[in-house]
Amino acid sequence: MTKGKEKQWAIRWDRLLRYRMIETVALWEGRLTTNHLQDAFGIGRQQASKDINTYLTDFGPGNLEYDVKQKGYCPTKGFTPVLTQGVADEYLQMVNANGEFGAVFSVDNPVRRYTEVMVPLNRDLRPAVLRPILRAAREGKRVEICYASLKNPVPEYRVIQPHSVIFNGFRWHVRAFCEHRQEYRDFVLSRISDEPDITLKGENGAEGDVAWQTMVDVVIGPDHRLSAAQQAIIRQDYGMVRNKLTISTRGALVHYLLQQLDLVEEDGKTAPEVQQITLLNRKKISRWLFGGKK
Repeated sequence: MTKGKEKQWAIRWDRLLRYRMIETVALWEGRLTTNHLQDAFGIGRQQASKDINTYLTDFGPGNLEYDVKQKGYCPTKGFTPVLTQGVADEYLQMVNANGEFGAVFSVDNPVRRYTEVMVPLNRDLRPAVLRPILRAAREGKRVEICYASLKNPVPEYRVIQPHSVIFNGFRWHVRAFCEHRQEYRDFVLSRISDEPDITLKGENGAEGDVAWQTMVDVVIGPDHRLSAAQQAIIRQDYGMVRNKLTISTRGALVHYLLQQLDLVEEDGKTAPEVQQITLLNRKKISRWLFGGKK
C-alpha cells in the first residue's frame, strides 16, 4: 500500500495481484486490455472486465478511461496510484515474474513482448539448506552448519542462531549470531555444504543485533569532477534533491548497498563519467563497512 494512503482495504491476495497489475500496466505501458489479465492469471474475459470495473469503482475512480482508438484503458491525466507505489521497479518485477511463469506454463504474455529484465546469476541455494534456516529463525532456535569461506576454505562445523535471510542483489546470506566468534555475522547460504541441523532454542535473536537494529543514512551525490550540466543529468537519474540522495538502510546492510552502488572504495582513478556518483558521508558511516572500526 502506498505510504500516506488513509484508506485500508481487505482484499483477497489473488484479487490484489490483479488490481495491482491493472494499475502497473496502465501506468507504465499506457494501455491496459483484458488480455493482460487473461494471459497473466488464466482467467476469462468476463472476469477480467469485472476486475477492471471493480478497480475503477472501489479503488481508483477516475484513474482510467477507455480509448476507442487504442482499444484499451488508458491512464487519465489525474492518474494516482493507490495500490502500488508508482515506481518503475514494480513494473520491472512484474515483467520478470510473468516471464518466468510464461516459461513454465507456455503463457503468451503481452507484458513481456517489448521489455527484457536482466536478473542476477543463480547461486547454489538449496531448499535443504534454506528450509531449516528459516524454521530456526522463525522458532528462535540454533542450527549446526558445515561452512566454508574464502578465509577458511576447509569446511568446519559451527553453531549459529539465524534471525534473517538477506538477498543483497548478488547472492543470499543469513544474518546470525555465531557462537564461535561470539558476534553477529553474515553467512553465504551457498557455502553451507550440508543440511543444517536444528538444535535448542537460543538467546541471541534479532533484538540483540545492534548493526541490524540501527538504521543508517547513506548520502550520495554526483561526482564533483563532473561538469554542472553532467551533474544535472545524474541528479535527474537518481531523483536527487539539492545534489543529494539519502538512502536509509540497516547498519548491517550498508556495505552491501555500497557494493551495489560501486562505492565501497573511491580511489579517484576511475573516470568521473564512469564513477558518476560519490559517497558524501563516508567518514560518518565507515564503521558499518566490512573491516571498519566499530
